[in-house]
Amino acid sequence: MKNFNFLENTTAIIVLYGENEKILGRNLDNLKNIKKIIIDNGGDKQLKKKIISKYNVEKYILNERNIGYSAACNQGLRLSESKFSLVMNPDCIISEKNLKILCEKIDLYKDALIVSPTSYDFNKNLSFNGGPLIENQKISKVLDLKGDTCVQRVLGACMLLRTSDIITKNLYFDENFFLYFSDDDLCRRILSFKKSIIQIYDASCIHEHGISKVENKFKRIYLREYNFTYDQLYYLFKVKKHDQLFNKLSKKVINYFLKFIINFFLFRFTKCVYYYSRILAYNKFKKKFIN
Repeated sequence: MKNFNFLENTTAIIVLYGENEKILGRNLDNLKNIKKIIIDNGGDKQLKKKIISKYNVEKYILNERNIGYSAACNQGLRLSESKFSLVMNPDCIISEKNLKILCEKIDLYKDALIVSPTSYDFNKNLSFNGGPLIENQKISKVLDLKGDTCVQRVLGACMLLRTSDIITKNLYFDENFFLYFSDDDLCRRILSFKKSIIQIYDASCIHEHGISKVENKFKRIYLREYNFTYDQLYYLFKVKKHDQLFNKLSKKVINYFLKFIINFFLFRFTKCVYYYSRILAYNKFKKKFIN
């Protein structure tokens, strides 16, 4: 990799929704010298004003509505003019030193379309980042392996992609996924091209799983339960393994509706949102793909 300048050849793509300045700033503090594209599905004009006053951001897009994580990632990928694109969550932290290792590795492994760092939480404990596809493993286990490891999938929280291959092979994120499982689906399609996905041992990032930035608890429950249920059904539908989950939900829908009514009259509105969200997701999937 003689004369290779990873700073000039990499663009970070960061998708936002309901983020605060502190979380995003912590991310950007570690990526001061590479190009950045920020896509805000929340259309936060005040946040944009604060961020561009402190950081050099190549493109900062405010979407008028929440188009979903997958579609926003694709926006960024289409705008990226770099050899490599780093798709990452705003609550994920990677240093330029570790990013350099990722760039060196993806340039070394010619058949790899994605490389991803080894992930740790804020307490420096190893956390999940890569492993088998979900249809091949029911429980996600943390990989504790020495050396670079070929995996079937990595999380979209921090993945480095070859931009040109994503474009030429039309390996954009499937925009039918709103929030979940689009990274799993992308990895599955990359494997179908006989290309590799590699978790890099010597490169690390910090990522705390399961922390939502949406402050309104009803909206937070709705976004999680509705989108997780629908996206999971759609993913399993694509791999022709949705029947078991769909049939299980079919049996639960009437029960969900009764629990919604009971909890409504008991003023347990968080439970109402939970059941209502799952019923909506089930019905939308059924209408679109089953009927």
